[in-house]
Amino acid sequence: MSKRIDVEDLNVYYGDFLAVEDVNMTIEPRSVTAFIGPSGCGKSTFLRTLNRMHEVIAGARVEGKVMLDGDDLYAKGVDPVLVRSQVGMVFQRPNPFPTMSIRENVLAGVRLNNRKIARSDADDLVESSLRGANLWNEVKDRLDKPGSGLSGGQQQRLCIARSIAVRPNVILMDEPCSALDPISTLAVEDLINELKEEYTVVIVTHNMQQAARVSDKTAFFNIAGTGKPGKLVEYAPTQEIFNNPKQKATEDYVSGRFG
Repeated sequence: MSKRIDVEDLNVYYGDFLAVEDVNMTIEPRSVTAFIGPSGCGKSTFLRTLNRMHEVIAGARVEGKVMLDGDDLYAKGVDPVLVRSQVGMVFQRPNPFPTMSIRENVLAGVRLNNRKIARSDADDLVESSLRGANLWNEVKDRLDKPGSGLSGGQQQRLCIARSIAVRPNVILMDEPCSALDPISTLAVEDLINELKEEYTVVIVTHNMQQAARVSDKTAFFNIAGTGKPGKLVEYAPTQEIFNNPKQKATEDYVSGRFG
């Protein structure tokens, strides 16, 4: 299931504006990789290039390669919808579909990909996805109630269940806990630790303690100033980034001197 991502010479543009410049990195399977850095340094933009989600903005384009186990996601003829089923995305604010039940929310991505699914298979998939998101015991008796009736933390785990249901290889998370209270945050962090047994997980976070707690490797992005592109400054095992960084800018950021 889990796949490796190789990024080669990636530049991300919005129209003529270079937003992220010259990123090279390998993201290992069955691991959690965290992106940290100050606001506006391109980490969320870069995350979105990993499943071609940035393309929904007019004028957005990339140069370079993003390889999923050797297959270039930007090669000619590659369907972005297929890419997004292989590389799932969980957003900052929980976004269950408000008119859909909990059950229908879990199945939404599968239905979107026009996969016909028998009722019994759908029941199994709903249960396994909700179990995978550590949510089953909390919602199993109200699967036909609206997903929007859950607490914020439960809604976020429902969105993770929706992502898992499509059977992706990679799960991207863009600040998945920034809208949550501390207890819900802990539940999502515990879940991230479990997900890496099966998936490649990449998380953008503003919370450095969170990066230190959940990730195996950390990438520090920075920006020289307004209107300048974001750049990958340092990428290493998380302990190294926080305890013994090679770059002064990394040390300044993780020690709280700026950002």
